[in-house]
Amino acid sequence: MKINKIYFIFAIAALSMSSCQTFQELETNPNVPASSPANLVFNGILNSMTERPWGKDTRWNQFYTINYNYYGNNEYDWTTSGTYFDALKNVVKMEEEAKKSTGKDLNPYAALGKFFKAYFFVWMTQRLGDLPMNEALKGTENTSPKYNTQKEIYAQALKWLDESNDDLTKLIAAGDISLQGDIYLSNNLRAWQKVVNTFKLRVLVSLSKKESDAELNIKGKFAEVINNPAKYPIMTGMADNMAYKYNATYNKYPINPDNFGFDATRQQMSTTNIDLLKATQDPRLFYIAEPAEAQLKKGLAQTDFAAFVGANPAESLDDMSTKALAGQYSYINRNRYYKNYSPEATIQIGYIEMCFNIAEAANRGWVTANAEDWYTKGIQASQGFFEIKNGENSVVLETRNGANASLASYTIKFNFADFYAQPSVKYAGNNAKGLEQINNQKYLGFFMNSGMEAFYNWRRTGFPANFAKGGPGTGNSGVIPRRWLYPNSERIYNEANYKTAVQAQFGKATESINDELWLLK
Repeated sequence: MKINKIYFIFAIAALSMSSCQTFQELETNPNVPASSPANLVFNGILNSMTERPWGKDTRWNQFYTINYNYYGNNEYDWTTSGTYFDALKNVVKMEEEAKKSTGKDLNPYAALGKFFKAYFFVWMTQRLGDLPMNEALKGTENTSPKYNTQKEIYAQALKWLDESNDDLTKLIAAGDISLQGDIYLSNNLRAWQKVVNTFKLRVLVSLSKKESDAELNIKGKFAEVINNPAKYPIMTGMADNMAYKYNATYNKYPINPDNFGFDATRQQMSTTNIDLLKATQDPRLFYIAEPAEAQLKKGLAQTDFAAFVGANPAESLDDMSTKALAGQYSYINRNRYYKNYSPEATIQIGYIEMCFNIAEAANRGWVTANAEDWYTKGIQASQGFFEIKNGENSVVLETRNGANASLASYTIKFNFADFYAQPSVKYAGNNAKGLEQINNQKYLGFFMNSGMEAFYNWRRTGFPANFAKGGPGTGNSGVIPRRWLYPNSERIYNEANYKTAVQAQFGKATESINDELWLLK
């Protein structure tokens, strides 16, 4: 009887519990937040979009090379590409949380959400081609989204950028200062608006092969920005850069004192980069590289341009390693880049590139701006990044003699007018030679900045012309790839739409990293 009574009490308690809590409620982990403030999601998005230097991406830009396989190689050995769909899900969540907390559709997070969508979709499409867009990000509502064409993606990205600019204009006029969590621009909406429109110029220039497409109206859209700065403010100097800053605690520069002993002598400069600087006696060379030991042994001075020698990325790694050990190549400037944990910020979207984008648009006749003026501004801004000025400049170089190394400071005299007067530097006019000059200098301005924009720009224009076209060292049967493969998840979980997209783009059933994108045809 006592046992039955206990059982009865237990049954009543269980019934009571079941009537108060659902299975879903019991399943919920109280230690995991059900939502997150918009500013925290915003901060995570910013960190996820940061592209850092001194990795495979910047080797694919041919800024530098690796001479020892343990630390990597110079091969274009990519297959599938990563994507930003997870980051885009966070953008959607950020927008939802911001509306929930403010009760308004118009808020800083929603305005920047449109910029992020444009940025991430452009990042993905320039690597892959067509993508799920209109039907993407719907979760279980649509697990096999159809693909949008690359043209549709770019058209939508440009629309998002215009909407972001318009929203930011309204928020600035209203005095909104509610943005928080910004690691780039100190929550300054005016600064963000300049980034949005400067990025728009990048997107438009990247579409240069489609300038005759009436629907996209590339030339008209570019001119609209340049001719209406009140509506479309753009960067006016280096202070406007969207640049990632490093420190000695939680975000160290990728190469620093911690890894000096591991790879400092395994990384040397590339001919693609070095030879352009040498050809124009450009002092930027002294800030990014060191003279080759073998050239110093011949009696050349440490600041003789001829003492700097790059390695050809197409060279076999065995040959490169042997020559590097013999001191035939210029290492990266180890004093500048290994001296501390924050030698320089990394520009993600910046003024230098913008100057050359406007110069190119003027060269192509899209706008009536002075191409030479913007070309000159771009060169000076890039040299200014290294604090090069008219007069005397001090540079520290490491001189190596076998196992012995020493640091010394050298004075470099520089006069921009004399530098610019060189026929190879002075703008040749709005012609093919001028276009080549703009893109050569743009390449130099991208050094260790802006992710893979240097590669994308070469892929689009063919400049610089000395970009290694392929060989034993670059892999892929001596051919530089043109794109990446779609993620395996598309083949597995979205097979029908994936196959349709591949066939539509490339006219065959299987894709290749050597296929040409619509963007480049």
